[in-house]
Amino acid sequence: MKLFSTRKPRGFRRVSIYTDESRERLQKLVDEVKREQGEAPAQEEQPYDPDKFRGTFSNYTPRAQRHREAGSKLGWPLIILLIFACIVMWRFLLSGTR
Repeated sequence: MKLFSTRKPRGFRRVSIYTDESRERLQKLVDEVKREQGEAPAQEEQPYDPDKFRGTFSNYTPRAQRHREAGSKLGWPLIILLIFACIVMWRFLLSGTR
């Protein structure tokens, strides 16, 4: 009875339409041969450096730029108000009056 059985999901098959692996492999081989023969300078793999990209996104988005330039508007007044409220509440708790 097919009413209570679940269908199997379709399998994932990735088809790459924008890259050509054979061309990339051939280019790597050509570069290797050129390096071995001394025609091209040796290319060293550089480790990933996250500092290179830090802040790049916010440089290109106007909303993030405005947020960074505006800063915090409620910072110090809000902190002072919270400290004052804590002191008042502490005083009433210690005195026992309501």
